[in-house]
Amino acid sequence: MRNMISSTTPLIALFSLLTASHTTALIPATPGEQTRRAILSMRETISSIRSSGSSTPPRIYIDYLLPLPRETSDADIDPWPGGLAQMYPYAEATLKEILAGIVIDDESSPGTKPKDASSQIISASDCCGLFIQESPASPSCDVAALLFPGPDQLSNIQQIEEMVKDRTLILFNKQFTRAADFGFFAKDRAQKLIFDRYEWGFAFQEIACRGEDVKLTFEQSVGWQACVLIDDGDGNYNKEIDIMDATWDRKVRPNYLEMEKKINEVLPEPLWMRKMGDVQEKGFKFQRKVQ
Repeated sequence: MRNMISSTTPLIALFSLLTASHTTALIPATPGEQTRRAILSMRETISSIRSSGSSTPPRIYIDYLLPLPRETSDADIDPWPGGLAQMYPYAEATLKEILAGIVIDDESSPGTKPKDASSQIISASDCCGLFIQESPASPSCDVAALLFPGPDQLSNIQQIEEMVKDRTLILFNKQFTRAADFGFFAKDRAQKLIFDRYEWGFAFQEIACRGEDVKLTFEQSVGWQACVLIDDGDGNYNKEIDIMDATWDRKVRPNYLEMEKKINEVLPEPLWMRKMGDVQEKGFKFQRKVQ
């Protein structure tokens, strides 16, 4: 999202917001809100897994929509020309903030600020890093996270699994979507190690569907949500149109064809047709400014 700019929220102030009720907006309006909602959802997810009696310790995905650099302009074809290497420092700061928020224990250790997470590079060429966040309450509450893990890190994931044991392990902005991404000879191993064991803790994703700007979110308390951003009448695409169908299972991410069908129902006119209507009614944008 081009209107999102990076912000740093003091940790104690951030924790004070965690008990606040969910915003009515489907998508986070700022990076700070996205971080707050990610922390809250992660805490709820970890608690749910722990209380369920599952034999699998917390193994969780986070998909975080990184705010674009301040210098990004609408004319940029690629806002991240440096790829993962350019994204890494931004993602590192965000991940550390989320990890610290997860381990805060205001009941047993009120006002105690956790130490900064330690980190090490797992693969410089793949821009993958490991982060360990110690909990001020108990070593059993420590949290580990892999940043930008890809198919080439399958063996690393196995080794880290053995290291963290029953502690929480997070895959942050993973660079794969299915077992087949790991190749023919490793897909079965990836299926058993990752896809059969991990679940979503938080997600904020964006895709294009039928030419529309679609945003998807996952939070533990509400499951998956999807909306289309349309023109609010002032040329700003920030009006949310919910496209979730009441019959969909919110534990499952909506697929493309389902969303396309729903968009056709709620927005029969495609984007280009709506823009043509705006031109006929209001004139071109440069003409509106003159008037």
